[in-house]
Amino acid sequence: MTFDVAGESYGKFMGRFSEPLADQFATFTGVAAGQRALDVGCGPGALAARLVDRLGAANVAGIDPSEPFVAAARERLPGADVRRGTAEDLPFDDDAFDVVASQLVVHFMRDPLAGVRDMRRVCRDGGTVALAVWKRDGNGVGPLVPFWRGVTAAGLGTRGEADLIGTKEGQLAELCDRAGLAVQETTVLTVTAPFETFEDWWRPFTFGIGPAGEFVAGLDVGTLERVRAACAAELGPGPFEVDGDAWAVRASA
Repeated sequence: MTFDVAGESYGKFMGRFSEPLADQFATFTGVAAGQRALDVGCGPGALAARLVDRLGAANVAGIDPSEPFVAAARERLPGADVRRGTAEDLPFDDDAFDVVASQLVVHFMRDPLAGVRDMRRVCRDGGTVALAVWKRDGNGVGPLVPFWRGVTAAGLGTRGEADLIGTKEGQLAELCDRAGLAVQETTVLTVTAPFETFEDWWRPFTFGIGPAGEFVAGLDVGTLERVRAACAAELGPGPFEVDGDAWAVRASA
């Protein structure tokens, strides 16, 4: 599985959803003028850009393990402190930030508990740690739900991303509790992305991004066409919209 792709490619794959989600999630964190904030797993900068809008670039930092994403975020957010690194080993001092947030990243951390614990470490006492992950409990909607339904309809047995931590109700709150944080609020944030054609939706899955992209890359031509046809049967030719529900939790350090 890889996220070492150009920021533009990620934008076409997930940016349609992560950008509007960042609008809501930034508000949910409660970040306010005069604070310092860190975006953990900043990617090309969706959430960090909203933090910069509220706090100014000098008060925002971001970190991501993908060099192309770091480069894209630095270009997008001149003046922000964007570094390459991982959540489990944040290169920042203790108590360095008022708000430490992570959007659509916890479930991809090598060790989510260690990652959230280090987010707590760099957050000042009484500050805010906030997490958001797409809902994948079988009862909601999500950007990747039509794809994995197509995979199932094509006769390929797979759990997709349903077993990733944080995707089911209560998991993010439990993770925060285990990391020594006091949960303040849990909610569901919903976004909608429009697509003009089925091909507009399908093509980004061939970019090799994340678990879905890795799955597609491992299929032979015939099987790939079966999956594509099954997805097309579910979504139609377009235009159409795809909704995404995300669990979000806000906790106090």
